[in-house]
Amino acid sequence: MNESREKHQDAMLKRLARVEGQIRGIQAMIRRGEECEAVAQQFAAARKALDKAYQELLACLLEEAVLDPEQDATQTLAQVRAIFTKYT
Repeated sequence: MNESREKHQDAMLKRLARVEGQIRGIQAMIRRGEECEAVAQQFAAARKALDKAYQELLACLLEEAVLDPEQDATQTLAQVRAIFTKYT
């Protein structure tokens, strides 16, 4: 695995760990019976963090498709379209 990919992987794992912490925090808030609005704010923050992680993953998929030296432009475009169709 190359150094760049390892850095991306480490960053993704850290991001997901933060999201996991946010989710655990939300669970604790619910158990404590905190106000719905406070819980909703934390849900929104967790959703945004997870969306950001997902966007990073999609960017990685697209980079792999675009930088694949074995594909011509038509194949690359087809793969990019397939990624968008399947994952968005």
